[in-house]
Amino acid sequence: MLKLIQLEMKKLHLVGYIRSALIANACILGLLSIIALDSQNEGVPEFTQYAQLLELMDNMVRATFIVFASVLLCRFIVGEFKSKSITILFMYPIHRQKLMIAKLLIVLLFTFLSIVISEIIITAAIHLLNQFVIIVPDKLTLSILADQLARTLINAVAASFMGLVPLYMGMRRYSVPTTIVTSILIVALLFSNNNGATLSSIAPVQISFSVLGMLVAYAAIRRIEYKDIA
Repeated sequence: MLKLIQLEMKKLHLVGYIRSALIANACILGLLSIIALDSQNEGVPEFTQYAQLLELMDNMVRATFIVFASVLLCRFIVGEFKSKSITILFMYPIHRQKLMIAKLLIVLLFTFLSIVISEIIITAAIHLLNQFVIIVPDKLTLSILADQLARTLINAVAASFMGLVPLYMGMRRYSVPTTIVTSILIVALLFSNNNGATLSSIAPVQISFSVLGMLVAYAAIRRIEYKDIA
C-alpha cells in the first residue's frame, strides 16, 4: 500500500499544490491583518484576544482546504473516471479497492497536514507581525498555543473527512464542476458566520459531516469493485 501511495503521489505532482497552499496561507494572513487593522482604525477592534483571532483563522483555513480537497478529488479521482484514464490503472495487477484507498488516503493526509501546517505558519506569522504592528493587543501564551494545537488537530481530522463529502456528487456523473461547487456549498453552510457562531463550531454537526465523509469514502471503495468503466 505504501508503494502504491508513493506512486500515486508522484503522478499527482504535489509541488504545485504545496505552492498553491502557501499562496492560500499568505491570502488568509493578509485578510486577517486587514480585518484587524481596519477595525482598529474605526475605533472598534475586531480582536481583543488571541483566541478570537485564532478561531477565525481556524475557520478560514479549514474552509479553504475543504475546497482544496475537492480540487484534489477532481484531479485524482473524478477526472480520471471522466477521461477514462482510470481503465489503464485497472489493467495493472492491483486490486481496485487498494487503488481507491490509496487515492483517498493521499487526499485525507494532504488535507490534514495542510490544515495543521498552515495554522502553525499563520499563527507564527501573526505573532511575528504583532511585534511590529498591533494586530491583537494580547500576549500569545503557552496555554493559548496548547489549546489551539489540540483544537487544530481535532478540527483538521474532522475537516479532512468533510472534504470527501463532495466526492459523492462528483462520482454520480463524473463531474468536476459539481464536485467543486458541492464543496463550496458545504463551506458556505458550515462556516457562514451567524451572530458570531458557525455550524462548524457545533460538535454534533461537525461529527455528522465527518461521518458522512467516511461513508462516502466507503461507498466509493465498494462501488469501484463492481463498477465497469465503459
